[in-house]
Amino acid sequence: MIKSLCSSHQFLLFSRNVSSFVLPQSHLKLKKICSEYSESSLRPIAAILDKNQLFPSEQIKELGALGFMGILVEKKYGGFDGDTLALSVAVEEIARYCGGTSSIVSIHNALYADTINRLGTIEQKNNFLSDFVNGNKIGCFALSEQDSGSDAANLKTTAKKCGNEWILNGTKAWVTNGIEGEAFIVIARSNESGGHNGISAFLVPSKIAGLSRGKKEDKLGIRASSTCNIILDNVRIPNENLLGNEGEGFKIAMSAIDLARIGIASQAIGISEAALECAIKYAGQRIAFGNPIINLTPVQIRLAKMVTKIEASRLLTWKAAKLRDSGQTFIQDAAMAKLVSSETATFVTHNCIQILGGMGYIKDLPAERYYRDARITEIYAGPTDIQFLVIADNLAKKYGFKIR
Repeated sequence: MIKSLCSSHQFLLFSRNVSSFVLPQSHLKLKKICSEYSESSLRPIAAILDKNQLFPSEQIKELGALGFMGILVEKKYGGFDGDTLALSVAVEEIARYCGGTSSIVSIHNALYADTINRLGTIEQKNNFLSDFVNGNKIGCFALSEQDSGSDAANLKTTAKKCGNEWILNGTKAWVTNGIEGEAFIVIARSNESGGHNGISAFLVPSKIAGLSRGKKEDKLGIRASSTCNIILDNVRIPNENLLGNEGEGFKIAMSAIDLARIGIASQAIGISEAALECAIKYAGQRIAFGNPIINLTPVQIRLAKMVTKIEASRLLTWKAAKLRDSGQTFIQDAAMAKLVSSETATFVTHNCIQILGGMGYIKDLPAERYYRDARITEIYAGPTDIQFLVIADNLAKKYGFKIR
């Protein structure tokens, strides 16, 4: 479905009342399908998923059937040959209705499915991709460790070659979708003296001797998406499960993270959009001093700042997506998109609660959930502080300088 939607080169004005950007007609159709599905199937259950930390299994299968679990994957492996802009549009629309579900879709597509689609062998794609794009199975990306989050090159998980096998040992932390995941891309140190070049990537099925899961983390937000540790205790995998070439693991991980930042920026925009809508509707109906509070100047200023930041965030994000789709360098742009969009999500959801007052602080309305869901967007795939460093480093390189 998505391939046919993404093939058109006709352009129309993006129609949402708070957005003005030229999108391909194909992507407008994709947005409409995703929005209609999310409004009818995710909006009614989003609060329940959040409260009870429930993984939306049936909804993920339905999203898979629609093509949203393999957006960037080749059609011959069950995907739909979509592009990065399509992923951004889809994640934003899903996030408007359920932040947790958008996280599941974004991470599965950006970190797992796309990485294997780009780098995997035919055998690897058949074993670790074909059954993962229809929504029946979820894939995960295991990079972070307790003492090596942003300092990813300092990871301690090891992979030792033994004949035609690799033996993996270590613990991976903060693995998104880890409880439900049926396969993992594991980044491990394969050469102790190789530095960045001593790290490799491996494909590890969940049902294998020596692999276990830690407790399900009880999180502030995106609670429909599970997070846990993955423990590897003498896990043996065949050499055929090495993803890419030996020593390329760090490069593979960073490339995947760059794409993930576009997905997270899109998630942040979707959450912001939902919070803005909530705030406007409430402000138009809440009577104070004899009039709806939307007539109050302080409320108008808040709303104006909210929508302006959302617009700027979306344009940065779509620019990064289009750069990637055209084969151009997009690292700095992805970092800027994530930086601005995630800070926007925190700002917009905060101001949504301020406009709602006491009603924003209780669970009768979704404002407090938006606020909690927004907070993670400034943390995962590199916290805000790391985005500053990435942007500054790439900026310096453009002018011929090197930051040490």
